[in-house]
Amino acid sequence: MTFLMGRLLTYAITATAGSGFLLFGYDQGVMSSLLSGDAFVARFPEIDTTKAGHGSSSLQGTVVAIYEIGCFLGAIISLIAGERLGRRRCIMSGCVILSIGAALQCSAYSIPHMLVGRIIAGIGNGLNTSTIPVWHSELSKAASRGKGLAIELAINIFGVMLSYWVDYGFSFVKSEAQFRFPIALQILFAVLTFFGVLFLPESPRWLIKHGNESKARHIIWALQHNAREIDEYDPVVNLDVTEISRAIAEEQEASSESSFKLIFQNGKQRFLYRTLLGMGGQMMQQISGINLITYYATVIFEKSVGMSHNTALLLAGFNGIAYFFSSMVPIWTIDRLGRRKLMLFAVAGQGACMAILAGTVWDGGHAAGLVATVMLFIFNFFFGTGLLAIPWLLPAEYAPLAIRTRAASLATATNWICTFLVVEITPVSIDNIGYRTYIYFA
Repeated sequence: MTFLMGRLLTYAITATAGSGFLLFGYDQGVMSSLLSGDAFVARFPEIDTTKAGHGSSSLQGTVVAIYEIGCFLGAIISLIAGERLGRRRCIMSGCVILSIGAALQCSAYSIPHMLVGRIIAGIGNGLNTSTIPVWHSELSKAASRGKGLAIELAINIFGVMLSYWVDYGFSFVKSEAQFRFPIALQILFAVLTFFGVLFLPESPRWLIKHGNESKARHIIWALQHNAREIDEYDPVVNLDVTEISRAIAEEQEASSESSFKLIFQNGKQRFLYRTLLGMGGQMMQQISGINLITYYATVIFEKSVGMSHNTALLLAGFNGIAYFFSSMVPIWTIDRLGRRKLMLFAVAGQGACMAILAGTVWDGGHAAGLVATVMLFIFNFFFGTGLLAIPWLLPAEYAPLAIRTRAASLATATNWICTFLVVEITPVSIDNIGYRTYIYFA
C-alpha cells in the first residue's frame, strides 16, 4: 500500500526515477576529468597518457570502457531474471551492486582492483537502466509518458554536469581524495534511489500479469490526480484495470511461448520488429559519438584542441551546463513534435558538428581550436534535443507487455555494447589517427 497519492505520488516516482538516472549520468562523466588528474596518474601511471606520462592509451580505454561490459552484463541479467523479480526488486538490487562496485573503485590501489570495481558497478547500473524507464513509464499516464522520461533524462545529464564540477572542485586537492571522493559520491545517489523505490509502488501492469489485481487497483487509484475524491472502484480506475487486463490476455493468447522466444519472432504483433526498433534506437544513439565527449571531454580539450588541464576542466564543466539545458528541450517538444522528427533533426546536426570538428582539429590553429570548442557544445545541444530521451522511450512504448521487460533489456544491452565500442577505441583512435576520429563519427 502506498502512503502517497495523486500528483505527489507522480512527482515522487519521477524524482526517484530521476535519481537513478542522475546516478547513471554521474557514473558516465566522473572518470572524464580524473584520467589526467595529478593524483590519479600518480597512482595509476600505467594509464597516464598526458604529455609527461608514458602510459598506454589502449589500457586507459579498457579501464574506462570495462564499466560498459558490466552494464551489458547487468542488462543481460535483467533480460533473464527481470520479469520474475519485478521492477522494484531489480532496481534495488542494482543500487546495492553498484554501491559495492563504487566502494571497490574508490579504494583501488591497482589497475586490476579498479577494473573489478568498474565491472561490478556496471552490473548494477545495467540492471537500473534496463528497468527504471519501464517502471517509470508503467506508472505514468500515456499522455505524459514522453514528458516524464524527458525529465528523467534531463536529470541524467544533470548528473554528468555535476560529475564534471565535482571533479573540477577536487582537482585543487593534492591528496588522493582528488579522485577517491568523486568516485565514492555515487554511493549517495544509489542509496537515495534504493530508498525511493523501497517506499514507492510496483508497476500495476506487472502486478496484474502476476495475479495481484487488488494491489494493482490500489496503485492505479493512488496515481489518479483526484484520488482523494474517488474510491478504488471509480469508473476511471475500473477502465484502467480492464484495459491492462485485456492487453495482457490478448498478448498471452497471441503467444503460447515464453517472451524470450517471442522477441525473435515476427508474427501478428511483430515482436521482432518492435525489439529491433528499440535496439536500433540505442545503437544509433551511441554510434553518433556522444560518449566520445561525455567520457573524454577533458582529454579532447587537452589533446585535440591543445588546452591546459585547468582550462580543459573548466570547459568540460561549462559544456556539462550547456548539455543539461539542452536536455530540457524535449520536456516541451517530445510529445508535441513526435519522436521521428526530433531524431532526424538531431542526427543531421550531430553529423555536421563532427565533420566541422574534424576539419578544425586537422587545422590545429588557435581560431580553429575555438571553433572546435563551439562544435563540442553544439553537438551536445543536438544530441540533448533529439537523441537523448527517445531511444530509452521506444521499448517502453512500442513493446507489448508480453515482451516489454526483455525487449527493454536487449535495447539497453545494445546501448552498453555500443558504448563499450566507442569508449574503448577513443583514446587509441585520438593517439593514432587524430582528427580522422571525428570523421567516422560524422
